[in-house]
Amino acid sequence: MKNMSNSEQTAGYQSEAQLEALLVKNLIRKDYERVEIRDRDDLEANFRQTLYRFNESKLNGKPFSNKEFEKILLHIEGKSIYQSAKNLRDQFVLTRDDGTEVYIGFMSDEHTDNIYQVTNQVTMIGKYTNRYDVTLLMNGLPVCQIELKRRGMDMKAAFNQIMRYRRHSFAGLYRYVQLFVISNGVDTKYFSNNDGEINYGNTFFWTDESNNRISTLQDFADSFFNRYFLTKILSKYFVINDTDKMLMVMRPYQIFATEALVKKATETLSNGYVWHTTGAGKTLTSFKASQLIAQDNQVKKVFFLVDRKDLDTQTTQEFNKFEAGSVDTTDSTKVLVKQIKDPQRKLIITTIQKLAHAVNSARYEKVLSQYSEEKVIFIIDECHRSQFGDMHKDIKKHFTKAQYFGFTGTPRFIENKSQDGRTTTDIFGKCLHTYLIKEAIHDNNVLGFNVEYIQTFTGQYDESDDAMVEGIDTKEVYEDPERISLVANHIVNHHHMKTRNKQYTALFTVASIPMLIKYYDMFKTIQHNLKITAVFTFGQNEDAEGKDEHSRESLERIIKDYNKEFGTNYSTDTFSAFNTDVSKRVKTKQIDILIVVNMYTTGFDSKPLSTLYVDKRMKFHDLLQAFSRTNRVELATKPYGNIVCYRNLKERTDEAIKLFSQTDSVDDVLLREYSYYLDKFQDAIGDLHDVVKTPADVDNLMSEDDQKKFIIAFRELSKLLLILQSFVEFEFDPSVLHITEQTYQDFRSKYLDLHEESTRTSGDKATILDDIDFSIELMHTDRINVAYIMNLIRNINFEDDEKKKKDVEYIKKELDRTDNPQLRKKVDLIKAFLDEVIPNVSPEDNVDDEYFGFENRKRDEEITEFSEEKGVDVGILTREISELEFTGIFNKERIRENLGSGISFLKKKSLLEEIKNFIYELVEKYQ
Repeated sequence: MKNMSNSEQTAGYQSEAQLEALLVKNLIRKDYERVEIRDRDDLEANFRQTLYRFNESKLNGKPFSNKEFEKILLHIEGKSIYQSAKNLRDQFVLTRDDGTEVYIGFMSDEHTDNIYQVTNQVTMIGKYTNRYDVTLLMNGLPVCQIELKRRGMDMKAAFNQIMRYRRHSFAGLYRYVQLFVISNGVDTKYFSNNDGEINYGNTFFWTDESNNRISTLQDFADSFFNRYFLTKILSKYFVINDTDKMLMVMRPYQIFATEALVKKATETLSNGYVWHTTGAGKTLTSFKASQLIAQDNQVKKVFFLVDRKDLDTQTTQEFNKFEAGSVDTTDSTKVLVKQIKDPQRKLIITTIQKLAHAVNSARYEKVLSQYSEEKVIFIIDECHRSQFGDMHKDIKKHFTKAQYFGFTGTPRFIENKSQDGRTTTDIFGKCLHTYLIKEAIHDNNVLGFNVEYIQTFTGQYDESDDAMVEGIDTKEVYEDPERISLVANHIVNHHHMKTRNKQYTALFTVASIPMLIKYYDMFKTIQHNLKITAVFTFGQNEDAEGKDEHSRESLERIIKDYNKEFGTNYSTDTFSAFNTDVSKRVKTKQIDILIVVNMYTTGFDSKPLSTLYVDKRMKFHDLLQAFSRTNRVELATKPYGNIVCYRNLKERTDEAIKLFSQTDSVDDVLLREYSYYLDKFQDAIGDLHDVVKTPADVDNLMSEDDQKKFIIAFRELSKLLLILQSFVEFEFDPSVLHITEQTYQDFRSKYLDLHEESTRTSGDKATILDDIDFSIELMHTDRINVAYIMNLIRNINFEDDEKKKKDVEYIKKELDRTDNPQLRKKVDLIKAFLDEVIPNVSPEDNVDDEYFGFENRKRDEEITEFSEEKGVDVGILTREISELEFTGIFNKERIRENLGSGISFLKKKSLLEEIKNFIYELVEKYQ
């Protein structure tokens, strides 16, 4: 336990130690057993004893022998976090010393069966020695790690500390931690553990059923750490993604929606729908609800229905992440009927169109009739579409006791009712749970929008007046070559600014295929360095009269250009494969702008997609669905989705936002005008100058408190500059901004120097700069960096050797083009990984594990090689490397002493310099 000084106890705020003590006391009141665990040995001893208690009824009162416990440890230790999570939810067949076999369990879905314990200040020794604040254990295994900071401190400091622990000492049984919780007493968030990198954007606040935030540590603990509820989280609302080999914990609104839907489906005969805004993870919610309903004995079948145009490669992969092989990708109705016949197949994922064919076919009537009086559940994704309404009557003919549940981000109301005049409520009944776009933005689960309207011509009519627009020849006006050229040039001239120098990607949605082709051809006539392609579906029996070419011929031209750019070999005959490849390259930032008509404007999720260019008329659900392609949360460098409209959609945008936010204001969703942020930037300049007048003054900030004031002032200034730079009217005009670009860059250099200094000394002494979020990603503008390359490697096609080879070649070309200093040091290393390891990697392997294993081997080889060449003990090198990595200190004197006295002064001096250079270069290369 951390000691509390008198000053801490009498101060007006709670210290970290006080928060910890109160939390532990609260958990004991919730029937957590208090255990004293000091280190790894204590942890294993407690696990051995508690696991026996949990399995006691199977073990005939006979505790584990040393040999038996070694077998258990061998089974569970040394695994990835992903595999540990699977082990936790599985059983282990233990062969006892007497030859009998017993199934050893590690957790139960029933909270009363589990033994919950709490401990604090556990010391674990890995690369460095760390002490963890509070650990929750289930049946002896650590399942939740809680990191606390005193009130008033940034929670990201607790997050960063957990990230350090994960790198430095999380090993052994601590690989079984499923959840992390961070809190400063006032605000509390949770997130899942994983093998790979964890972004702060994937931390979540907890709420009640009405989406009211539960922030304080005490209130959070009362709700979340309730043993019954925590067991539900770990057993029901945790997803192990077998495709990406990662863990996912559901967000509060997903959990409450799932519970409401499951209750309605299993306890009533009523229908209902869930309204969760686009981008909030409806696919996971709906799939989890389907799984849980299918487990109910009274339910005979659960049909999860999607529209055929949504069941693309991405959607299929998304479903298969939750349950491998769950989606039938064929067009065969026979496969569907076979699944319906199979009584063991309770959950069926299929398309609305395929089911419609089955229910309307006389040959399948006998198969379907056996379910006519049974409890059958239909869950419909994107239920605002009209297709399900059209086939509703046909389904009811065969499934008379069916219940229907819809999921939508944009429901149909009176204002945007479907073609047959019905609303979502007319079809599905009561809304079971809502999570609106304004709530998602408030929770940082999706981004808001920065919408700009660019006037492309002047005319004698109001472009926003539907009646007037319908009365003119819109094709002649909008597809005029001069206008097409003006818009295309505007996009080329502003794209780098909109996407932070191509750090992000864009969609360009247009009104028709002919317009798309004109834009594509126009972009080819303009000088630029952007990778632009287009995708659309062509009509087989299209009327080509009066046209120079059939749309299929146009698409063939586009694909030919694509093949030349990316070294592929697609055609319209392999359109599906081409479209899949396009989707992948947009997600991995290999395509800068993708031109579409309707494709990709609904259901397409890509975090690097930040900008939507619009040259078509849209309204209500179509508008918000398209806008929402840009609002996936990523890094701080993507604060909102950019929308550039080349039509006057202002009224329609405001109507859509108000309708789907259920409010009279758009301020919670849309950014304000440029002048608002300009005023804020000018105020921020004043705040900066209150701390320092010039960049040189930063060097004179002697106290850490003053340095902290500068860091905060410049960080906030940089965030505002990021917003300003995305507006079309932005120019770095010193007379307007009150700062020159050079002065800003000089301040930036000083800011980075302070960050570097704090990183180098953080292990050496306690510093208040450790508790500041530098938001360092705001300062980096490189597109081709380590994160970008690693993302490309993760997306290599491991199922096709030819495509794998081309992906590797592309990555090598990108490596050769980088000017990122950190990546330049790793270029040869990554190329070696691509040549030596990637050829043997299978789709089942974890690429991150393979790379880090390779990197560690290479690192050890370099140390050994240097040791042998220079005659320096490996132990000396590894100790000093660890010291430099953790503290930033190179202890020259200690090395001098360790080298001994048998070396001449000059030789020792020269060797010391070589050792220093080697260690610094190694640490920089492998950091």
